[in-house]
Amino acid sequence: MEKLNFLTAGVPLKAGAKGYGAGFEILNEMGLDGLELEFVRGVRISDKSRDIVGASNKIITAHAPFYVNLNSREEDKIDASIQRIIETAETAYSLNGFSITFHAGFYLGMDKESVYKQIHKGIEVITAELEKVNNKIWIRPETTGKATQWGDLEEIIRLSKEFETVLPCVDFSHLHARYNGISNTYDEFAGIFEKIGKELGQTALDNFHAHIAGIEYGAKGEKKHLNLDESDFNYKDLLKAFKDFNIKGAIVCESPNIEDDAKLMKDYYTSL
Repeated sequence: MEKLNFLTAGVPLKAGAKGYGAGFEILNEMGLDGLELEFVRGVRISDKSRDIVGASNKIITAHAPFYVNLNSREEDKIDASIQRIIETAETAYSLNGFSITFHAGFYLGMDKESVYKQIHKGIEVITAELEKVNNKIWIRPETTGKATQWGDLEEIIRLSKEFETVLPCVDFSHLHARYNGISNTYDEFAGIFEKIGKELGQTALDNFHAHIAGIEYGAKGEKKHLNLDESDFNYKDLLKAFKDFNIKGAIVCESPNIEDDAKLMKDYYTSL
């Protein structure tokens, strides 16, 4: 990508029930760059909404449904998870999407290496199916906010090395919560960018996909998202690191006040 873009996680709240048309108008008014399609319970979008999104000149990403676990003990649930991710990728690709993201699975008390192999197996199926139709959209497992969830940064970088179209979605707030308050200084943020650049190359830094929000957490990790000014998350130093490393791509704001915090971040970033 040519620059760093600031997106909302879903249609801006000020659009109310008016949908994507009003949502894109609000994004234009606020100087924001796009939105992430939130397929919470299923990959569903009406033909009217599809036409509006497809005709927009905004950056589009997509989040697969939350009913995904590539490490389920039940084979039918793994198959359904794979299908949901494929459907998300197909829909986003048809709407000129930049990338998709998802929570890949849970450890379920299993050892990490066994879980990694199972997640890898699912991603292998997904990428092979998308390759058949020449769908080259970025597939991005997301860093997760609880230690019971698969997806620390090292695991996702390792997986990304093995597939041409896989890169991380770095949820910085999740990393902050997962480790009960660390990953919250300029040096730690810079270390993340350095690690990704070293392990995955410049392409990963030029096509970044990040989630940012305020967050409440405890000893077991993430509790809930908060507005940035209600949280201890150090978004200003994070944005300074984005600027210093010349990161390009998409930042998706997942705060409860999605468009206001996205605007807050973009204004601060452009002031640096």
